Amino acid sequence: MRLTLPVLLSFNGGYVDTAGFLALQGLFTAHVTGNFVTFGASVALGTSGAAAKLLALPVFCIVVILVRLLAHLLGGRSLPVLRTLLVLKVGLLAAAALLASWLGPFATGDSWQAILTGMVLVSAMAIQNAVHRVHLSKAPPTTLMTGTTTQIMIDIADLMLGITPEAKAAWAQRISRMSVAVLSFALGCALAALAFIVVKVSCFLLPPLIAIAGILVHDFSSEEMPA
Repeated sequence: MRLTLPVLLSFNGGYVDTAGFLALQGLFTAHVTGNFVTFGASVALGTSGAAAKLLALPVFCIVVILVRLLAHLLGGRSLPVLRTLLVLKVGLLAAAALLASWLGPFATGDSWQAILTGMVLVSAMAIQNAVHRVHLSKAPPTTLMTGTTTQIMIDIADLMLGITPEAKAAWAQRISRMSVAVLSFALGCALAALAFIVVKVSCFLLPPLIAIAGILVHDFSSEEMPA
């Protein structure tokens, strides 16, 4: 598997979402719409973390709007947009790691400590989602794999039905790219679960390092696309 920016983003997407879910009482920090389900479960079952789950989507939306406005401002001044946003995400992930190490472990998801840490992580992943939509739209999504997995299965079915030799090259390239995204996301999930078992909230120290690696890969490969 060749390390590219989308691959590293997918890994971090799976890692941060899993680590957040485990450490913050069921909060999805990347797949924020999943919090509709967990919010309902919190209300119905009386478990903690309802406030954070309710806040996640508006915080996510506000950050995406701010990111778009910042990107427009940077682009108007001929400043690097993608790299700046990636650096900002590193800062938020590092801040979340420090907060988790300082304030955690989180016995309840309703404490201000857990909510603050969770919303910093949600903000970081909001930047990642915005970066993907604007700058890496040709790559598979990096924080949610349902659509990608569905497309892989459709492509496999199409191959079974028969495709032209001319279409096979494009098919192979597409399914390879999507499969790598799913695999890297799954590896991130697995490693986050293992890290949480071993080091608890210190598991959040890895995502900023992976995000820095993403910046280095971006600088090396010049993957930035115009906004």
